[in-house]
Amino acid sequence: QVQLVESGGGLVQAGGSLRLSCAASGRTLSSNAMGWFRQAPGKEREFVGATTWSTGNAYYTYYADSVKGRFTISRDNAKNTMYLQMNSLKPEDTAVYYCAASRSPMRRSNWPGSSHEYDYWGQGTQVTVSS
Repeated sequence: QVQLVESGGGLVQAGGSLRLSCAASGRTLSSNAMGWFRQAPGKEREFVGATTWSTGNAYYTYYADSVKGRFTISRDNAKNTMYLQMNSLKPEDTAVYYCAASRSPMRRSNWPGSSHEYDYWGQGTQVTVSS
């Protein structure tokens, strides 16, 4: 059974930075898609970014337009961990952030921004950005 545990959330002022971690256990996920989603109060869960495995031991990365240029996803396969570096944070980034992983490698034709592509989810970590 795969477990995902997020950490690194907290309270930060606008313009500040945070780094979220998503540690996986139960199996190695190096060739699986992993993504970040967030949900603000009263809103639906939305896609933040994702990485999918590519041949040649590389990854494709995807970002929502709202975070492009400010957020960066990375993976450390030796630690079975994915990170989300968040810079230039804005109050509208306030949300519970969830990491997710697919059960198997995601096809290139599939859109990693869809929550339906993921089989495993973490419990979430709160990020609050004050103005």
